[in-house]
Amino acid sequence: MLERPRSVAELQELVARSAKVRVLGTGHSFNRIADTTGTLLTVADLPRVIDIGPNGVTVSAGLRYGEITAALQAQGLALHNLGSLPHISVAGACSTGTHGSGDANGPLADAVNAITFVNAAGDLVTLTRDDPDFNGSIISLGALGVTVSLTLDVQPAYELSQVVYDGLPVERLATDFDAIMSSAYSVSAFTDWADPEVMVWRKQKSPDFPAGWLGAKVADGPRHPIKAMPADHATQQGGVAGPWNERLPHFRLEFTPSNGDELQSEYFVPRARAAEAVDVLRALGNQFAEIIQVSEVRTIAADDLWLSPSQGRDTVALHFTWIQNEAAVRPVLVALEEALAPLDARPHWGKVFAADAVTLAERYPKVPDFIALAARRDPDGKFRNDYLDTFLPA
Repeated sequence: MLERPRSVAELQELVARSAKVRVLGTGHSFNRIADTTGTLLTVADLPRVIDIGPNGVTVSAGLRYGEITAALQAQGLALHNLGSLPHISVAGACSTGTHGSGDANGPLADAVNAITFVNAAGDLVTLTRDDPDFNGSIISLGALGVTVSLTLDVQPAYELSQVVYDGLPVERLATDFDAIMSSAYSVSAFTDWADPEVMVWRKQKSPDFPAGWLGAKVADGPRHPIKAMPADHATQQGGVAGPWNERLPHFRLEFTPSNGDELQSEYFVPRARAAEAVDVLRALGNQFAEIIQVSEVRTIAADDLWLSPSQGRDTVALHFTWIQNEAAVRPVLVALEEALAPLDARPHWGKVFAADAVTLAERYPKVPDFIALAARRDPDGKFRNDYLDTFLPA
């Protein structure tokens, strides 16, 4: 049974009397991160809060990004970045390391300057950036408590135009990676690693764009990231300027995009090794053929959050959308992770991966610090589950 507390006090009482607790977000993770044998709850029914103040905007944890960004835009304000989907909850996205793209843009959690959560005793705890535990407490995988609210940095609203290019020669991703990814505020490249051509989505502040670019040409109509899919649910393309919140996501809030059932994986390598990563994936392209729907390449600026995939280094994100057949996907993941291992690839916490706890601790250098923090904040393991016991053992 999914518990749906309708007040913070009710949530506190529920957590305090439960032996085990996990929180379900908007269901955009692809592994067992939210599973529990105890109390499963959602914070989506807590009172709606969007409070703009001197430190940014404080929002209730269960709100979706699309809901708060529209409110910010109405006040002439903006966030630094958004993910592909505006449908994801703020707390869920921040706690799992969700990101967008852009050479100068950190993950979504990088905008958090304060967090309030319910701890194992049912008490409210608030941390800000000057707290020594802060950098370990934002991307926390639900291990520290139940998030009630977050305060996010804001900036003046800005406009973007989205321009899609077809036909970029795939080898350009290796030879011209910096030129491609620095060409706009946010850039995504889509491929299946076997096609000789790549589709590039540029979300840019400048209204100007060339008809031809690095061997590619402006698309003659709207596009979906998966070539065969209709683009009805995609955000406005064609170089038409519009508000940041209507251009940074790939899809519009009023529609729920889907290509049917799927699995997702994602790996993060140092920006300096982008060309090597492209070569690795091109060599594996034929192995992906029967199971891949699309792969997306993005960039993320370095940050200081302990479990962030971009912690301590500018990063390239290599995302994979697979068919929903784990038996077919698993062997390919093993080969993929083995090929990316020399590049110090970090798996995404909320997606499907093959790495074990030892490998994760090697790739994420702050894992020991986080495990110690979780043990101190939740000594009886109320918020632990099989996922945490497997990948971040106490």
